[in-house]
Amino acid sequence: MKKTLIISYWAMSILLLAFVLVSLGYRFMESVFIASLFLPGALAVKYLFPKVSYTDRTKGIINTLYITVGIIIVEILLFLVAHWCISQIRTGTFSTYEYDWPELPVIILNPVFIAIMIAVLSVGNYYFEKWLDKRFPSEEKPVTFLSDRKQVSLKRDEILYIESNDSITTVYATQNRSFKNKTPISQWENYLGEGFIRIHRSYLVNAGHLTGHDNGSVTVDDTELPVSRKYKDAVKSL
Repeated sequence: MKKTLIISYWAMSILLLAFVLVSLGYRFMESVFIASLFLPGALAVKYLFPKVSYTDRTKGIINTLYITVGIIIVEILLFLVAHWCISQIRTGTFSTYEYDWPELPVIILNPVFIAIMIAVLSVGNYYFEKWLDKRFPSEEKPVTFLSDRKQVSLKRDEILYIESNDSITTVYATQNRSFKNKTPISQWENYLGEGFIRIHRSYLVNAGHLTGHDNGSVTVDDTELPVSRKYKDAVKSL
């Protein structure tokens, strides 16, 4: 059900963008084709941005800018190729039409316009998927990651806490399982989202597995973990 609704979201988004592009001189089906080219950029934002680590804030911002510029350049190239293809189709197949082939709309190649359209699609998809997760919790997808070059899939409830040790993170799961991983803890925090709480620069815990706490620590299952001053109020509130 969730997959169907997500596909429907993208389909409706393309149609809405198509109506905007019709005003630029494209026919409706041409507008749908052009609008669909925003999808690669939006999907790149969805899957690449969460992988950027902000452990080093400056490096994280620079990497984000590189990804953004790369996405915009690729989108511009896609629009140029698409416009050329449409031009060839019109010239070869619809040469009896009484109106001239319109010039490439300048706004299509405007980086700001491209960035805004992709941002709208990405933000809309983010909040739509968040709503779906709450509406259909039983369909929650497993958490999948690599550990020792092997793919591991865990249910969110199976994750107890995550520990960061320099460039290595360790995912501690139920049944005394643990898995080494190289994804920074800040990315884990963004990925897991609601239900997991940061208690220390080195620890991210599943709030559903908290079994006790005092002023300076919490207990997850049978393991006592330290709470740093920075996160003390958030933990106390929880």
